[in-house]
Amino acid sequence: IFPASYIHLKEAAVEGIGQQEIIIPADIPLVQELGATLREWAQIWHKFFVTNKTTQFRSLQQMAYSLIEYRSQIVSGTLPKDDLVELKKKVTAKIDYGNRILGLDLVVRDEAGNTLDPDWTSTVTLFRAHETASRSVDDRIQEEKMRRQTLFSTVHTYSLLMNLKNFVCNIGEDAELLMSLYDPDQSEFISENFLVRWDSMGMPKEIEKLNNLPALFTDLSSSDLMRQRLFLVCQIIRVGSMELKEGKKHTGGLRRPFGVAVMDITDKSPGCVLTVSASLNFVACLLAGLFVTLKLLPGDLAQVRKDYPHFVDRSTAIVRKMGFPEIILPGNVRNDIYVTLLQGEFDRGKKKTPKNVEVILSVHDDEAIFPGAGYDGITEYKSVIYYQVKQPCWNETVKVTIPIEDVCRCHLRVMFRHRSSQDSRDKSEKPFGMAFVRLMRGDGTTLKDGRHELIVYKVDVKKVEDAKVYLTLPATWAEVEEKEKQTGKQFHHSGVIPVTKDSFQLATLTCSTKLTQNVDLLGLLNWRSNPEDLDQSLQRLMEVEGGEIVKFLQDTLDALFNIMMETSEKDTYDTLVFNALVFIITLIGDIKFQHFNPVLETYINKHFSATLAYMKLTRVLNYYVGHAEEPVLTERLYAALKALKYLFRFIVQSRVLYLRYDGDAFFNSIRTLFLSFNTLMDRPLDEGVKIKVSWRKIVSSSCFLIYLFHFILLVKSVCSYQAFVSRVFLCSVAADCRDVLLPLVTDQLSGQLDDHSCKPDHEACVQLLSTVLDNLDRKDVVRIMASPLLQGHYLACMTAILKQMDDMHYAHYISTFKTRQDIIDFLMETFIMFKDLMGNVFPADWMIMNLVQMQVFLRAINQYSDVLNMYFLDQAHFELQLWNNYFHLTVAFLTHKTLQLESFSQEKRNKILNKYGDMRKTVGFKIRDMWYNLGPHKMKFIPAMVGPMLEVTLVPEPELRKATIPIFFDMMQCEHNFSPGRTFETFENELITKLDQEVEGGRGDEQYKVLLEKTLLEHCRRHRYLSQSGEELALLLSSLLENLLAYRTITHDESPEHRMSCTVNVLNFYKEKKREDIYIRYLYKLRDLHLDCENYTEAAYTLLLHAELLEWSDKPCAPHLIPRDGDHVWTQQELKERLFQEIICYLDKGKMWEKAIELGKQLAKMHESHMFDFMELSQLLKKQAKFYENIMHAMRPQPEYFAVGYYGLGFPSFLRNKMFIYRGKEYEWLEDFSLKLLSQFPNATRMTSTAPPGDNISNSPAQHIQSFTVKPVLTVPQQFKDKGVPEQILNYYRTNEVDQFQYSRPFRKGEKDPDNEFATMWIERTTYISAYRFPGILKWFEVKSEEISPLENAVETMEMANEKLSNLVQQQACDRSLSINPLSMMLSGIVDPAVMGGFSNYEKAFFTDTYIQEHPEDHERIEVLKQLIALQIPLLADGIHIHGEKTTEQLKPLHNRLVTCFADLREKVEKHYGVITLVRCQPRNSIQCTRPVRRKPEFSLSLCSSPAKTPPMMLNPICVSQPCSLTERKKSRVGSVVMPYILSSTLRRMSTVSTLSNASSGLSSGSASSDGPSCISSQESVFPPLPLPLVFLSHRLLLCCHHHTGCSVFFFFYPFAQITSCFHDYTSFSFIFLPLFSPPDYSQTVPCCPVPAIAGPPCFPAQRRTTGSPERTGRSGA
Repeated sequence: IFPASYIHLKEAAVEGIGQQEIIIPADIPLVQELGATLREWAQIWHKFFVTNKTTQFRSLQQMAYSLIEYRSQIVSGTLPKDDLVELKKKVTAKIDYGNRILGLDLVVRDEAGNTLDPDWTSTVTLFRAHETASRSVDDRIQEEKMRRQTLFSTVHTYSLLMNLKNFVCNIGEDAELLMSLYDPDQSEFISENFLVRWDSMGMPKEIEKLNNLPALFTDLSSSDLMRQRLFLVCQIIRVGSMELKEGKKHTGGLRRPFGVAVMDITDKSPGCVLTVSASLNFVACLLAGLFVTLKLLPGDLAQVRKDYPHFVDRSTAIVRKMGFPEIILPGNVRNDIYVTLLQGEFDRGKKKTPKNVEVILSVHDDEAIFPGAGYDGITEYKSVIYYQVKQPCWNETVKVTIPIEDVCRCHLRVMFRHRSSQDSRDKSEKPFGMAFVRLMRGDGTTLKDGRHELIVYKVDVKKVEDAKVYLTLPATWAEVEEKEKQTGKQFHHSGVIPVTKDSFQLATLTCSTKLTQNVDLLGLLNWRSNPEDLDQSLQRLMEVEGGEIVKFLQDTLDALFNIMMETSEKDTYDTLVFNALVFIITLIGDIKFQHFNPVLETYINKHFSATLAYMKLTRVLNYYVGHAEEPVLTERLYAALKALKYLFRFIVQSRVLYLRYDGDAFFNSIRTLFLSFNTLMDRPLDEGVKIKVSWRKIVSSSCFLIYLFHFILLVKSVCSYQAFVSRVFLCSVAADCRDVLLPLVTDQLSGQLDDHSCKPDHEACVQLLSTVLDNLDRKDVVRIMASPLLQGHYLACMTAILKQMDDMHYAHYISTFKTRQDIIDFLMETFIMFKDLMGNVFPADWMIMNLVQMQVFLRAINQYSDVLNMYFLDQAHFELQLWNNYFHLTVAFLTHKTLQLESFSQEKRNKILNKYGDMRKTVGFKIRDMWYNLGPHKMKFIPAMVGPMLEVTLVPEPELRKATIPIFFDMMQCEHNFSPGRTFETFENELITKLDQEVEGGRGDEQYKVLLEKTLLEHCRRHRYLSQSGEELALLLSSLLENLLAYRTITHDESPEHRMSCTVNVLNFYKEKKREDIYIRYLYKLRDLHLDCENYTEAAYTLLLHAELLEWSDKPCAPHLIPRDGDHVWTQQELKERLFQEIICYLDKGKMWEKAIELGKQLAKMHESHMFDFMELSQLLKKQAKFYENIMHAMRPQPEYFAVGYYGLGFPSFLRNKMFIYRGKEYEWLEDFSLKLLSQFPNATRMTSTAPPGDNISNSPAQHIQSFTVKPVLTVPQQFKDKGVPEQILNYYRTNEVDQFQYSRPFRKGEKDPDNEFATMWIERTTYISAYRFPGILKWFEVKSEEISPLENAVETMEMANEKLSNLVQQQACDRSLSINPLSMMLSGIVDPAVMGGFSNYEKAFFTDTYIQEHPEDHERIEVLKQLIALQIPLLADGIHIHGEKTTEQLKPLHNRLVTCFADLREKVEKHYGVITLVRCQPRNSIQCTRPVRRKPEFSLSLCSSPAKTPPMMLNPICVSQPCSLTERKKSRVGSVVMPYILSSTLRRMSTVSTLSNASSGLSSGSASSDGPSCISSQESVFPPLPLPLVFLSHRLLLCCHHHTGCSVFFFFYPFAQITSCFHDYTSFSFIFLPLFSPPDYSQTVPCCPVPAIAGPPCFPAQRRTTGSPERTGRSGA
């Protein structure tokens, strides 16, 4: 419910009922249009605001407010009819202008301003209305553009609008405010005064002007605004008594100085307050202020009045500049003389004090003195009075305006009078002096600008009134001096009026476009007065200063052409006038006066009137060209050629003005001129080179050709010039010139052939048209399309004809063709023509015309569809190309931008739907029907029509999509039925290719993805053979669309990281689908993104993916393998080499020299062994050498790695609730990196905890970012293990070639120990594994989260159990003091069937036939699990042996139970899984000891004795071979630390599988060749185990060595000074100490049992033989 006062009921008419109800407001149509326009503009206005387009926003705001105001005036109904008509014109003009500026549609109207209805308007009339409206808007825009150019770029004149709001000052008497612009640096006023009269009450004299006293300071040039300082000065004159005293007897009306206000307006501030500063000689004003507003407006007075009528009206005072503007346009007449009263010195006479002098200035005989703008002229001007000052300085300026014809008889007269403060005395005071000055000198020139010292004469009141008495006397002392020089005698005044001792100075400044102070110029302007001196005047003109000429440009040109016209029968002055004209044109072409070019253009177009000038000018120019060899004329001809453009302008304009003159004479003169030019160009003139060059430059100008072509337009007969056109214009000039000339030719032809032409010359037109077409048809002439205007006319006519045709007309027309081939030709041409003309002729904003055209074309297409079905569908007459053209035409029609309603505003969409409906659905349904009509011919359109059909389905119209998407299934079915392989691979590949192109081009959306998947699935699942393959394709397309839409969405994202992520998703998709062509295209997009971000390493790895697709062979590259920017035909080897070179360059920039060396070696090998390009090889090796040097010496900062988690539903799908590892840039720390992340997601919150977030965060709609630093886990390459590797080399692998990262988080267990806080400090270490290794094609990779199957979990559990059992047994063997309880518990858990903690559950789960059949891919893992179960038996045997040695009486029953259970277990395992034997190696040579070392007897060990007996041993887990030389010294090496832990992989390498008979427990030994190690097996007997050899303590290494006869075990660590040895159970030993930093050489040794920390191949392959089955080989190693 709304208050009634807020509701306004409008009258309206209702048509229709229910859903079809339409409400039509009763407002006049223009008001409805205004409302619709404002609603449409409001949406665009909002967009401008959101996108921060301030300029467009303000402009549209101003236009919208204007329309709102206009609408209010129209709706009010109070406007008179005439005003309403005028307002309608303004409204429609504003709407049309705004629509064009905003890119909206053009509205066509009738003469009354009403919108035309296309249903009630003929097509041709509609077209003409569009033309008229478009031309009108274009003119308005061009006018606005010119105005803006004047405003901002080429503006030469400015105006300053000042509005005096208030003047606050307690004067007590009337006052005058004189405001002007002042340059303090030059100490001169640059404008006249703006006068405001204030009364004694503090109000303006004209009370209606209160708070609104505007003044416009005009004619300000750009140089004025560029002054160092510019002041606005206000002089305050008090008008009243001599002194501010009360009394009736004081003299009144005296002008007395009061104060001055000054403000610096150099910055032209928009709002200003001036503070009055009172002179110390006068009354001080404490509370005084002058309030003004200022606004700078571009343009002169006329322009400002036109552009800003709301600022400048009749009440605005115009304050002229005391000088000329930069440009003086023709017709701008000004005749102002500024007189400044400077100073004087006056004798006191009989008075005791100096006189109070008042200067009275008058002009005789005229009333033409203006003390300031804003008031009318006065007869005499009275100056300010300075009280008792002997030498007063006034500096008061007034303007004297006199008609030009009266200047010669006018003079200035100055009277001096003493003013008394007492009224009675003042009345008796008479003028005591008089001076005068003539405004025009005796020679006709104006009074010179500057100071003039006047002679002060004594006043005789009776004689002074008669000007004849004193005008015979000299006026200035300068005249006296000049007269003395002429006569040679000293001046003695003997006139009627005596001279006083007083002196007086004034200054004058003449601003006149008619009065000159130059004698030579005046002689030319007044040439009629002295015709005998005309020769000298014309010659002296070229000596006049340029600034003086441009001031009087119009008068000077008028004088020149008058001379030419009035002496037309004589050739006496033609050459002189021609030279003078060339001089003036050249002068304006000079950079100093180039801004006067518009003045010259205006003069030619509007003020030039010499009708016979063309004859004179062409005659002189022809003479110069014909006598170019004469030295005197060479320079003149060169100058004339430089001015040739404007000379021809004058010639053409002259001919245009003389329309009735015989054309033959004009043609002959022009013909003679051009023949002279031809002769000139053929003549071998050495001195005329620059003339020829100048002529070629001019004649190749398209602008010049336009002027030249106007000659043709002035000739009666067109046919006379057809050869001229052929030779001069269409054959020998550039294409851009033909572009200019052809419309002029066609315009003339259309004018001649027009029905309204008086005397059409058809023969001439045919000849000219033939010439044009003949020349355009030449191969060396670029074809030019017909004029767009003519195309539009033809199309409008054709549309009108087709609009009148009904079904009968179409049928009858088709029936007139005699043969089927004629119909084919007609339809082919029509389809092609329709496709070319559709929406491409009329401008895009001619929406109504375009829609009418499309509507007519649609009807024609439907008619032609019936013809196709009737004549060309059967097998015998099927025309593939014709049908192909039809489908392409209909697709082009359906996808044309004119019909895409979704891109329009709702208002426009509704208009189109109400008027024309959605034509896309009509033609779309027709396409569907025509496709299904093809029947067996469909296969001929696959895959060519896949792309066009895809365009149709992508149109965002739901009904159209539902109707056309099934065509894809039909294509699949068609190819499946007709292809030999029963597939639709061709269709699939084409659809994927086109889909990628279309989506990248901006088409497609989420709704399309869903509908496409749903429709294809529905159809495929109902099909017998396409159910599976079709469903796969549907899901594939859905996945592709998802990636492509994400890629397109993020393409314009400011974050390059997001664009890279989506690009990688797309290229991975195409890689998986083996679409190498599209895959490579996205690879290069990714590379470009990396290069933009200077990610050179990632760019290299990206290109490497392309290189990996190529082979080192001479096979030619398939087109899809060549990069997009390559136009060269490459072999695969050439392209791969080029890519390697580029990759190496990027790697070098990224400081990845190790990878660059690796690729360089591949390339070098090819150059050395296959290409034999040794020069290139040498360059490669030099690069490699440089890379090696860089590795060792160049500084290479290690990048930081960061773990980043994006949690919350507010993130895009490719980031949501995922964790990534980021590789930072050089010197990028966590804070900088986090800020960069947050800048990409301004709404995100940074998490302070590094723990995984809970569901409340992951499922929240917000954005949470978690980031912290992680450390990469070093993986030492195989070739560097256990070798002395410099730190610089290893540093590379610390941050590169990594995919594992660790994060350590400290936490506390238990209570904090106050004495030792580290006692309860624990570390939680988390390892992250990235999906790919770093560096790679991205700077970040997702953290891998793997799902482990139950079988994999079982394998890992068995491996861990075996590792734990093995290491527990070793610990018990090494240290007899350890408790046996852990071993007892572990053995019981494995062997006791009551517990069955071992593998019985695995047997039930994985070793059944059902599981093996359902999971054939798990066969290898099942075999591994069986081997691990078998491996547990020897480990259990050793454990039970140790348990038996260490058992106590209390544990005897338990041990016996274990032995019994183990016997049963071993029998079962060996029966089902074979026998595993742990073996040891026998080295080939013993090591000769260098010196024995003795310790405690129980720890003695002899490494040197020969084996007398070889006792069986259980396990030798770690051994290191000896060096080949103990004395060889090498560079420093890095020591290795071997962790004392036996991995399950080591155990499996040490195992051998053998075959036993049932329940066998015998010994099986393995043997090796003489070159290999000797292996001894352990089965049933359990011998003392070999303890683990190493304990790592802080800074000391404790070395434990053991010796069994026949086996040498030794270890080398450094520094050996900190080594402590510990030996067990032996009496003697000897030990070899290696020199410090001497690395061993393993090349001559055979390694024993290897462990993961020591490099070497596995030496114990696992072999398994199963009882009763043939021998077979199992998996080796882990």
